[in-house]
Amino acid sequence: MSSTSARGARTRRFAVLTSMVLLAGVTQVLGAQAATPPDTAGRTAAVPRCAALDGTEIPASVMSLPTTGGRVESASIVTGVVSGKTVRYCQVDAGLFPVDPSAPDIKMRVALPYDWNGKALMFGGGGYNGTVPDLTGNVPFGPTDQPAPLARGYATFASDSGHQQSPTAPPSLDGSFGANDEALKNFAAGDALKKTRDASLFLLRHAYRARPAEVYFAGGSTGGREALTVAQRWPKAFDGVISGYPAWNNLAEVLDLGYLTQVLSRPGAFPGVEKQTLLHDSVIDACDGLDGAEDGVVSDPDGCHFDPATLRCPHGTDTGPACLSDPQIKAVDAMSSPFRWGYRVASGETQYPGFPFLSGADMRTPFLGFGTTAPADPMPVTSGYGMQYWDQWVKYFLTRDPHYNSLDLDPRHPGKWLDRISHLSTIEDRNDADLRPFARAGGKLLLLHGAADELVSPRSTNDYYERVRDTAGARATHDFLRYYVVPGANHANFGTPAFAASWDSLTALEDWVEKGRSPGNPVVSDAAHDRTRPLCEYPTWPRYRAGDPDRAASFGCTR
Repeated sequence: MSSTSARGARTRRFAVLTSMVLLAGVTQVLGAQAATPPDTAGRTAAVPRCAALDGTEIPASVMSLPTTGGRVESASIVTGVVSGKTVRYCQVDAGLFPVDPSAPDIKMRVALPYDWNGKALMFGGGGYNGTVPDLTGNVPFGPTDQPAPLARGYATFASDSGHQQSPTAPPSLDGSFGANDEALKNFAAGDALKKTRDASLFLLRHAYRARPAEVYFAGGSTGGREALTVAQRWPKAFDGVISGYPAWNNLAEVLDLGYLTQVLSRPGAFPGVEKQTLLHDSVIDACDGLDGAEDGVVSDPDGCHFDPATLRCPHGTDTGPACLSDPQIKAVDAMSSPFRWGYRVASGETQYPGFPFLSGADMRTPFLGFGTTAPADPMPVTSGYGMQYWDQWVKYFLTRDPHYNSLDLDPRHPGKWLDRISHLSTIEDRNDADLRPFARAGGKLLLLHGAADELVSPRSTNDYYERVRDTAGARATHDFLRYYVVPGANHANFGTPAFAASWDSLTALEDWVEKGRSPGNPVVSDAAHDRTRPLCEYPTWPRYRAGDPDRAASFGCTR
């Protein structure tokens, strides 16, 4: 960050704090609740004008994308425990109205703390969204020993991305909104993100009579794609972004998931949970010690070369949980291999790189990977998350026929659906690698991915990072972006990962944006075990050198 940018950030912060002080002096004139005195850190705290927000109209003019305005549905004072700290805040629920009267509203929520730090943070969603994220929650791979953003005094906000999930559908797996074009763009293209951001800052200004000094975004999976979307589409909207395990090339991944769904539905191809555990344990046995430490974590997935054929049953016929049949070996190979299609789509994507199941992924969380039962029609809720995601996509995004059998559509040969697939790629693949406008605006990006992710391939994030670096140049990229791959970490610390990643990325982002201090030798903790590792900048990874294998100091980042 240049001295000019740092000076600008300090000027904005001074302006916010000055506004807060002025608010305290004119409280009685405005009829607002009194502002509290400066806290022990010397920061002036402000009280949100909560009651005054109830029923507030949100003009369409405050949003840069088309809506027909919005309205606050409720504003109430909430007192709760967040990160072990009692926090009092104003919870504001609002709806943003669509242009198409048949499209659903965007349901959004804002949490305005009574000890505001002068900053704001927007959370991204997950899966097909459909619910407002928890505003008391933490950032992706967030620290367990530090407060969540709301407990730090952040005003937090988020939305359901423009549709409401059916109460009978599995969480984040209702794609029925895709039948409406405006709802589809709100979700997949990210239109709801900017609308929610604009409306939330409008309400925040009304609540505090001040603008936030900095506005940040944090999300993982779909939220990770959303994080990259805001940096790509609205480079001046956020000062800093945390993107975890981002499903940025959503159409490309969906096509791969469709292919895997078909493969796993073939007779005898599905490996049950016991066989998945056998595969996982065999990979760990073969590759665990290659990084110098036998700790259940494969730190260098690219250096792990495991052949599933070593687990082949006699004559390739399934004889039980102690081996893999030939169809099951083919399914495992398909899961971990790149999927390429022989036709063009408008986004320019040509392949999805496959999942690193043969490089230490934890198959004890089968719901995210293979699932516990084979795909079928209708799609079982016990099949893998990705298979259910594909089924919803075919029914509502592609064919818009809820009775269509997704197993009948071959993503390698889509036939009459090719034009529709190509069109959807322009909405779903958020693949603009030119982040230079974001960098010129002073934006900083922290990019994170678990090396053992079962649902969004880390190889895909490697690809996006390399595209950004090729576009902006290595040195310029390093000035605004850091990318870290966490060995052993899976998708969102779901289930029982080998390494439950925990890092205070928000403080690191604050220091970079507000003080010009880029991350230096960060350390990630394992929230499930008492151990730490260096957080190595891609493409390096942690190799054990000497000392206590549970301490980061015993490892060095190497290529």
